[in-house]
Amino acid sequence: MIEIDNVIVTPDVINEHFVCDLNKCKGACCVEGDLGAPLEDDELLQLENVYPIVKEYMAEAGINEVERQGKYIMDWEDDYSTPTINGRECAYAVYADNGILQCAIEKAYNDGKIDFKKPQSCSMYPIRITKLKNGEALNYDRWEICSDACTFGERLKVPVYQFLKDPLIRKYGKEWYAKLEELVKKEKS
Repeated sequence: MIEIDNVIVTPDVINEHFVCDLNKCKGACCVEGDLGAPLEDDELLQLENVYPIVKEYMAEAGINEVERQGKYIMDWEDDYSTPTINGRECAYAVYADNGILQCAIEKAYNDGKIDFKKPQSCSMYPIRITKLKNGEALNYDRWEICSDACTFGERLKVPVYQFLKDPLIRKYGKEWYAKLEELVKKEKS
């Protein structure tokens, strides 16, 4: 394990390979699972603020669910997540013409309309962040629907932490990521 500034990076994040292959999975992570995308507390206000703009990018079914359930929901463990449509896809997911699910929040961000890219849990996948008493742990989450991403990442030789370079920098900063790269290089040599 590597620890940087109270963030523990587990070995699988460094050693396993992963590159999303949306042409194969079609964005299944936006559909599968028990709930919508897990949300950080600070993301709740961000969703409140960006919703009027994001709404323009959403499918009617998603808008209906947000209007019915709220912009976010609290689950049985008192954690927040995005609402879903009939317990399936995230209410903020929208199908592109090619059948691949896209995030309405991210589409609004990419168009320069908002400064919130999308929930951290979505950006960081397949890393899941576990809150610890004095920091966080970054764990690699294995999910069968991502088997094509594992194969693709292996073929391209891209470790999880490199695939998620931009989200890791957004979360922890460039300096933190540079320390991670340095420590990985030392560990590998």
